[in-house]
Amino acid sequence: MATIFTSIIKGEISSYKIAEDENYFAFLDIHPLAKGHTLVVPKQETDYLFDLDEDLLAGMMVFAKRIALAIDKSVKCKRVGVAVLGLEVPHAHIHLIPINDLSDINFARPKLKLKPEEFEAIAAKIRSNI
Repeated sequence: MATIFTSIIKGEISSYKIAEDENYFAFLDIHPLAKGHTLVVPKQETDYLFDLDEDLLAGMMVFAKRIALAIDKSVKCKRVGVAVLGLEVPHAHIHLIPINDLSDINFARPKLKLKPEEFEAIAAKIRSNI
């Protein structure tokens, strides 16, 4: 059975897409810790990040770097934090989260509630900085 991320990649579920290439897809998290919180996923459906073959994993980090640099230009933050949890969805993914403090990457914190127009504006700004 396909994961929700596979459905997003295929366009069966709408998303605020940031970028994609033949192997990877990046989109805004709809339950963000911060404005610009983005998920990077491989198009290959693999549950655990470290089960990806080395080339796909390395390429994912290079793809994520491009997205992180665009987030950094688009959202006021000190850094773009990187988190890998792997428990929420059985599809390997990396969280890219704009942070100013260590507590900004605490997943127990309440998530932001943004309007569709806010998500679209954030996604457009990040895309313009890739």
